[in-house]
Amino acid sequence: MLNANTYVTDNPGIGGTIRNSYEDFYVEEIPEIEPTGEGPNIWIWIEKVGRTTLDVLLDIARDLHISRKRMGFAGMKDKKALTRQWICISNMESDEKLNEVLALSDTIHNTKFLKVVRGRKKLRMGQLKGNKFRIKINDIPFNDDITSFEDASDRAKEILSQLEITGVPNYFGWQRFGKPRTSTHLVGEALIQNDLKKAVDLYIGHPCMEESPDSIKARQAYDDGNMEESLELMHGGMRYEKMMLRQLIHDYNKFGQLDDRSYKSALLALPKPLQRMFVHAYQSYLFNDVVSRRVEMGINSYVEGDIIIDDDEAIIRDKSPEEYDRLIKEFKANPTCPLYGTKVPFAGAEVGEMERAVLDKYGLKKEDFECPKMPKLGSHGLRRSMRFRVWDTHAEACEDGIVVEFSINKGSYATAVLREIMKVDVV
Repeated sequence: MLNANTYVTDNPGIGGTIRNSYEDFYVEEIPEIEPTGEGPNIWIWIEKVGRTTLDVLLDIARDLHISRKRMGFAGMKDKKALTRQWICISNMESDEKLNEVLALSDTIHNTKFLKVVRGRKKLRMGQLKGNKFRIKINDIPFNDDITSFEDASDRAKEILSQLEITGVPNYFGWQRFGKPRTSTHLVGEALIQNDLKKAVDLYIGHPCMEESPDSIKARQAYDDGNMEESLELMHGGMRYEKMMLRQLIHDYNKFGQLDDRSYKSALLALPKPLQRMFVHAYQSYLFNDVVSRRVEMGINSYVEGDIIIDDDEAIIRDKSPEEYDRLIKEFKANPTCPLYGTKVPFAGAEVGEMERAVLDKYGLKKEDFECPKMPKLGSHGLRRSMRFRVWDTHAEACEDGIVVEFSINKGSYATAVLREIMKVDVV
């Protein structure tokens, strides 16, 4: 996991690999609210494989000839996985509209409509309790310590039991940054630096040798200044690069040059959730560094100066160190680390000194997160829990590996749990 440097469990890992097939990595949303069966909105319980949530929504919006803005979801789900979640289309009151949605049920690529239900409320980002996972770990290497898949399963159970007591370091996983092409946080860094051209160039160009040959050729053509050729070379999986590039070509043909106005227009051509993802990814990169350092101070105990939040992410004040410590151990509260921004408060004492040291390491100030050239992409920042709870854990051996099951809080990454079990970089 990018910029994640600390483990909380001491047990040797079992090694192995995940995602040998998408079906080996199953994710199911634990909803906070569910549709009532009547109302003006249409909720769809989808199962998708090998696709992002946003891609599915864009396809449905295209086929229904509606704006993507009318579609809601509670959380992004992994692309390289078999996943189930609710999505919602607002203001679809007539039976004719319902029938149009039902007619799409077998037409969206790698997506099934398992339920189509009317609902009174719209579905908004964050309206979920968490996610449950069932993940197969393959290619486990045997050694003097692990001689069978049963041994590996027992080790996984031991680690999961410890994590149920301590919590898991709340690292952001590779999905936040992109893999194999890890550039999302770099685009965010460029936006923080107010370099719009660099941000666009990093997203469209700069080929990664682990990408497909077609992607490499398309990105290289862009880097060489051949925008029309780059667009022609782009395959269907480069949907967002195409959006940006078409805007750049339009501006170049209209104005005879590209400037900050053009690069800003290219960024604004992207769906808003993706626009916001760039600076969020850079904040996440810094957050992982802070969590690595804070975990070394003790993941499930109060440290003087900590800013503590409850389950509703409200700051808890005016407790004694002993009271804070008890709340943390009972998972009624959590220490936090900063997602840096213009208004995020620092912790006190030694913890606060560490948080400031991380900003200094990257040559940053809180004011840098204003993003004055694109202020809507700037961030005030916030305090985020530095650990998360894991429950309903289980592990068992299978014919060629082990299967682990667990549930975790929303916004947290299953790969942070797997990283502790496997003690290898997990994508």
